[in-house]
Amino acid sequence: AKVRVIEDAAQAFGSSWRSRPLGTLGDVGCLSFHGTKNVTCGEGGALITRDDAVARRALLIREKGTNREAFRNHEVDRYTWVDTGGSFVLSDLLAAVLLAQLRRMETIAQARAAIAARYLDALQPLSAAGRLCLPVAQDRSTVNWHLFYVLLPTKEERDQVLRGLREAGIEAAFHFVPLHSSPYAQRQYGYRPGDLPVTEDIAQRLIRLPIYPGLTPEEQEMIITTFLQLVR
Repeated sequence: AKVRVIEDAAQAFGSSWRSRPLGTLGDVGCLSFHGTKNVTCGEGGALITRDDAVARRALLIREKGTNREAFRNHEVDRYTWVDTGGSFVLSDLLAAVLLAQLRRMETIAQARAAIAARYLDALQPLSAAGRLCLPVAQDRSTVNWHLFYVLLPTKEERDQVLRGLREAGIEAAFHFVPLHSSPYAQRQYGYRPGDLPVTEDIAQRLIRLPIYPGLTPEEQEMIITTFLQLVR
């Protein structure tokens, strides 16, 4: 039987792997336009698929299980409930915001890439000295720089650096909690601490530096200077 691949590309819009846009590698790709994403309308997302049957089913589900989309396209003379579904259609207001963001997508990407390049240049000596690890872009790939992470040697040092950045007014953050360590995963699937030691180790040593288009050169300099003072 064919295994269907649903690609979680929520954070990956604008990135590519081996010249293929992320979100198009599987049978279905899922994008997010949440307020924390590179391109945003506050809430909402998109589903990408080449499968016409999946697309038709998705149109029913997003319209509360009705065939309203077919009605709007004059394919039926009335619409009614034909499947299970929910209310997943963007409002016109959110769609207008998203359209404006999509038109600025290249500008947003360039701004993020410029900030990432400055971070990489400033922190490269520490990477060369083995004090930390920096993100590396693979060949034939495009990075959207949704996040800029640094991997420090120990959890204790990560916590110390994070505390120092926050005391300086810099909104740095630790990375996401591994899914298997969440209360739901432990309750529902029986995961326990230590089941994925490599994942747990890396998660405890990651730190994210601020990166967004509105970050000024002066703010970038303050972040870099403060970070270098904390990681000697």
